[in-house]
Amino acid sequence: MLPHAVVGVDVVAVPVLPADDEGGPVVLGPGAEQLADQLGVDLLGVLELSSATGAAGEVTTIPVPLGSPENAALRLVLLVGVGAQCSQDLRRAGAAVARACRGRDAIATSVAAIAEEDGIEAFVVGAMLGSFVFTWRSGPPEHRPVARVVLADLPGALAPLLTRAVAIGGAGWRSRMLCTVPSNLKNPPWLAEQAVEIGAEAGLEVTVWDEKRLTADGFGGLLAVGRASESPPRLIRIDYTPRKAGRRTPTVALVGKGITFDTGGLSIKPGEAMANMKRDMTGGAVVMATMAALAAVGCPVRVVGLVAAAENSVGGDAMRPGDVISHYGGRTSEVTNTDAEGRLVLADALAYAVEVVRPDVIVDVATLTGAMKVALGQQVGGFFSTDESLAATLRAASVAAGEPLWRFPLTDAYEGKLVSTVADSDNAPNGPGAITAALFLQHFVGDVPWAHLDIASVGDAPEDSFEWTTGPTGFGARALLQWLGSERPMEGIGR
Repeated sequence: MLPHAVVGVDVVAVPVLPADDEGGPVVLGPGAEQLADQLGVDLLGVLELSSATGAAGEVTTIPVPLGSPENAALRLVLLVGVGAQCSQDLRRAGAAVARACRGRDAIATSVAAIAEEDGIEAFVVGAMLGSFVFTWRSGPPEHRPVARVVLADLPGALAPLLTRAVAIGGAGWRSRMLCTVPSNLKNPPWLAEQAVEIGAEAGLEVTVWDEKRLTADGFGGLLAVGRASESPPRLIRIDYTPRKAGRRTPTVALVGKGITFDTGGLSIKPGEAMANMKRDMTGGAVVMATMAALAAVGCPVRVVGLVAAAENSVGGDAMRPGDVISHYGGRTSEVTNTDAEGRLVLADALAYAVEVVRPDVIVDVATLTGAMKVALGQQVGGFFSTDESLAATLRAASVAAGEPLWRFPLTDAYEGKLVSTVADSDNAPNGPGAITAALFLQHFVGDVPWAHLDIASVGDAPEDSFEWTTGPTGFGARALLQWLGSERPMEGIGR
């Protein structure tokens, strides 16, 4: 069914393809001819008057105040540019449609009908994430997402593909939501409660360490970082097992930094740098959102998610510069900067993963260093890896998912900067900050193939831009699901 024939929707959207290389006119996609006849409107003429080019995300609007002969509810027509019709352009088109439909009841669109399967998925994800909104106001939100989206002119056989797309878009939404919740509600116990709810929803096993169990098991990094807060730290473990798992099914460990608020501790941050620190648990949010969607994307490997959650506060019992802490497994760190706390909690979780989970691959995710933002700006995340195949796989998955990562060198040229006179490592040495942080963490992963995603550069979106909405981004869940939801996510890794 073409979109003009869908009754009860107040918006109809059809695609606009750019002109060919010879400079011809733009081209309208499926359903446009029938819609033009129904409304008695020259759609190509409207596009010409608007100087429309068909660029991805370009939207030309046509009000329909009296509805159409076949659909009295119709109030708006959108002519949506789809660019080169690649996944990125269709994701952008989906986000543009979502923004143009804020506050509407329903839309029918044939934009996805021009796409291959990857493009259909991208359009759905873009539409979901372009709709993201979070408010804690006494009244209704300023922008309400469109309540219903009808993908017209698609065969019913694509239902499994749409289920996967909704799961991926939902993971991006969930991670963004968790990052956006203010820290007067969001603390480590609250985050653990969210993990328990996710486990119940997705059929996952969830285990939570409270402060007593953390003490008994020797998680010194988590305890040191979280001890000055009234909200005690937590370690969260979430287990996913595929339906056809056997003895030889490999295991992936995902480890997320879950600092629910970061003052910097006694090495306190400037006030303006603290303003967005409610999202310093982005890595933990990404791990939780990824775990929730693994079954829906058909992940064929075991995955154990670990979230090291703490609040880095200032108080009489705060961790001090000069303290030496003992991590899970016994390795020690001299604290020379309490604002380099993320690596201290990650170290505990990584050491636990190696000793207890015994994974075939470890990937950690963290908003770890300001140095990464200096290097990359706010459009690309950084990563390090000890395995060439893992690095290539993650890079390709990130680009395909619309969450691009750029690999940095894990060079031992700066290893000497980690040297401490009293402990195994200094937690905040001088030098290239993102690299020395990665080198610090590398000591806790042994010889397990490992990737470290430092997403501090992309933790916040400065403005609305395509599928990104202003504020915390929850960056990373889509990239991980693109990888883990592939047919052979472990291919070539560790060889």
